Amino acid sequence: MSRHVLILGLVCFLTFFAGLGRGAIGDSDEAFYAEAAREMVHSGDWLTPHYNYELRFQKPILFYWFVAVAYKAAGVGEAAARVPSALAGLGLSLLTYLVGRRWFDAATGFFAATIVATSFGYFSIGRLSLPDLPLAFFIAAATWGLIEGVGVPLAAPAVSPARRRTWLACAAVMMGLGLLAKGPVALVLPMLAVAPVWWKERPSGRAGDVVGWQPRVTDVLLVAGLVTLVAAPWFLAMLQHHGPAYIHRFFVGENLERFATDRYNDPRPFWFYVPIVLGGLLPWSPFILLWLPTWRRVFSGTRLVTRAEWRAILWAAVPLVFYSLSIGKQPRYILPMLPPMALLLARSVLARLPDAPVRMPRQTALAWCGTLSALILFTLGVLLHRARPLLFALTPSLALVGSGVITIAAVSVLVASWSRRRWALPVTLAAASIATLLSLQYSVATAADLEPVQVMARTYTAVYHGEPSATHRVFVRNLVFYTGVKQTDLVEPAAVVAFLQQSTRVLCVITRDDLDRLTRDHGLQTRTLAEVQYFNPAGVRLRTLLWPDPSRDLETVLLVTNQ
Repeated sequence: MSRHVLILGLVCFLTFFAGLGRGAIGDSDEAFYAEAAREMVHSGDWLTPHYNYELRFQKPILFYWFVAVAYKAAGVGEAAARVPSALAGLGLSLLTYLVGRRWFDAATGFFAATIVATSFGYFSIGRLSLPDLPLAFFIAAATWGLIEGVGVPLAAPAVSPARRRTWLACAAVMMGLGLLAKGPVALVLPMLAVAPVWWKERPSGRAGDVVGWQPRVTDVLLVAGLVTLVAAPWFLAMLQHHGPAYIHRFFVGENLERFATDRYNDPRPFWFYVPIVLGGLLPWSPFILLWLPTWRRVFSGTRLVTRAEWRAILWAAVPLVFYSLSIGKQPRYILPMLPPMALLLARSVLARLPDAPVRMPRQTALAWCGTLSALILFTLGVLLHRARPLLFALTPSLALVGSGVITIAAVSVLVASWSRRRWALPVTLAAASIATLLSLQYSVATAADLEPVQVMARTYTAVYHGEPSATHRVFVRNLVFYTGVKQTDLVEPAAVVAFLQQSTRVLCVITRDDLDRLTRDHGLQTRTLAEVQYFNPAGVRLRTLLWPDPSRDLETVLLVTNQ
């Protein structure tokens, strides 16, 4: 076990922590949490989150506390803002190992944990200051605890009620922390996942059946009490300070309406999460094809699904179905289903790796899945090479090295796919994934100097003298993090015109295209104080990757004043 944990620790260091501070805080949701935690440390108000020096009621407090503590320990910066997410990635990998070791065997747990640590989905979210990966950890830990608390023991002949209650208590604490991190979904998903497991493994009373366990009222009260003990004090304090408006805004607006309406997210089709899951599991997702012959044997009655496999299937299915039924969908919502998916993938791959010889008969299905993974990595390397004209802020040599490393990794996986050595493909693909992820981190997210928003912020602070300041459609969320100055978000063009036509001096950050259009239509008189070239990731389309065009895909961002 210690050897497995040490190796997983090294893998997680490379995929979650190496270069964590590279890349500016993005003009995205990440800026909300990084900046709100900075304002928390600066103001000393550890009860109510503030963003852009205004109340922020959208999310509970726990993730802000995590980031604020990191700021206190290491100073305000990109790495400190992202450490809680990286730690959650490490925790999810280790938790997957422990679950796999307990439900299956050590090899399955270790392989599944490696899949979690090297999957593109967890890598990308683990390097952003967002509460979603910590939430996924709390949900995964709570789900495991509830299943162990009410399910039939898989290894030991019996589990004492006291030990079951320990599992339930741990699950309750995790649900309480998840409630403090993101909201009621931390209660809903574990409960929905454990319900069919309990129903399937409940006491039947038939002779010869494995004896299940029937939770008592005291067990339910234990779970409810611990969840309340962990989460209620902060919500009650917020109720006391801000009244019922906060409770209504958070529980109804930020949870019920976000799930059931399109107020916050555009409606997306029911199948929206299928490609998201496949992309999040890359480069391992092609091995899902190995499930097809297994399920064919299951449906024909020649293979039974084990109790541990049923648990993993139900655990993975609940988040997928739950979020697929929602109106407002976001890709990162589906993160809690990746650990059980990794367990099932690990079982499928290991089943095709015979124990006995070092050189085994060629596994054609496994080889073709590995070949598909190699082609995906090769395509990624080609796209990175083609995108170099857009990555103007990067060191050119690093972009070339990155695409070269990814290409070599793809070729290595292709060779290993058709090797007859037992561990050649899993080990090579894990190493190739690490090399690919680090290449992306140190090429795409590594600027030769300051990034555009940091350059703009440096000039801004040099010319700022207390005048009103605003942004329009660019650096809307992250400029305040680097300037420490409240920014007005001018959403409509008319608001920009009115702002720049004031008689007193103002500052505005706006793209050249938007300013030229408003100047042409309204005769604005402005003076440019600074300009930077900016590649907006939110504007990336398939065309951008296949046929990059700097004149079309790059924006010129201006800092202007009306005097």
